[in-house]
Amino acid sequence: MRVIKASVDHCASRRRGIDRQWGFPPAVALFAAALAAFCLIETAAANPLNTSNGYNLPIGVTALSQSMYALHMEVFWICVGIAVVVFGVMIYSLVKFRRSVGAIPDTTMVHSTKVEIVWTIVPVIILVVMAVPAADLILKQEDTRNSELSIRVTGYQWKWQYQYMDAADGIDFFSTLKQDSNFARQLGSGTDPKTIPNYLLDVDKPLVIPSGTKVRLLLTSMDVIHAWWVPDFGAKRSAVPGFVNELWFKVDAGKEGIYRGQCAALCGRDHGFMPVVVDVRTPDAFKKWVEEQKAAAKQASSPAAAGSPAAGSPAAGSPVTGSPAAAGSPALASPAAAGSPALASPAAARSPAVGSPAAATASGTPPPSAQVLR
Repeated sequence: MRVIKASVDHCASRRRGIDRQWGFPPAVALFAAALAAFCLIETAAANPLNTSNGYNLPIGVTALSQSMYALHMEVFWICVGIAVVVFGVMIYSLVKFRRSVGAIPDTTMVHSTKVEIVWTIVPVIILVVMAVPAADLILKQEDTRNSELSIRVTGYQWKWQYQYMDAADGIDFFSTLKQDSNFARQLGSGTDPKTIPNYLLDVDKPLVIPSGTKVRLLLTSMDVIHAWWVPDFGAKRSAVPGFVNELWFKVDAGKEGIYRGQCAALCGRDHGFMPVVVDVRTPDAFKKWVEEQKAAAKQASSPAAAGSPAAGSPAAGSPVTGSPAAAGSPALASPAAAGSPALASPAAARSPAVGSPAAATASGTPPPSAQVLR
């Protein structure tokens, strides 16, 4: 027992010697924390646009998304500052008042009014500093006044319908997952998804909008809850059946291009196959696209203008319905009008009970009523 006690005392004495030789002074701990914070700040300053690595929010291409990013970074650095202070004091206390240097705890201090006041007022001030810009940003997000283009967006399982209003009124189409992605996702398709460009993030018909224009979306759903989301716009809003939500964004001029998003609400089996793709064009290119879409819709809705007699209107020369029979086509004409026995109904040609009385009389056969009276 004496040997064991001597060994323990020797180890404790040696540990105290090492602590005295290599113990960290408080300034070193604070310096390390400050250096870490400085390195983070320098990294962020050197790469202000490097947000596409998946570790941060995208800055985006709208005023709203940029304001969100700025607010996010402001809150982030406030949290970093709080962490530096809290962990700095913690590390300092652990190093300064460790048992190995003979620190004796003060058991008499159980309450401090000054400390309680400080740790109540300081957090309130921090919350106010964060809440004011956050509230201002929320109000901007909800302000859909003075929009220049409105689009009704309806969610379905599992596709989007876009119905344009205002200057593009009349344009209406569905946007679904592109066929190459839809085929590659099938079990046993034999297609490597890595060979598909923008796999599961491309559609057959994207939403087309102009840059520099305040666009308002009216979101609803025809079945379950969906959510229209494009990260680069800082735009995400739920599409709820029986309810209309509003959302707006304005893409900065010069930021034309393709922007992608997804449905951000679990909406069923194919929730992961309901992408959102927005094609942002210059105002002139958008006007040209609108004209092309309206011209194509007009042409598709009036085939008679292309010379199709099958869908002709009465004004096309038909005294009744504009049908080929009225136009003199014996092949499709009524047998009675064309006098064609080959196309006439046999019952109509021979049965007095079905034939017209006038026709039966003309052929020398008494009308049905006369036959009954006999």
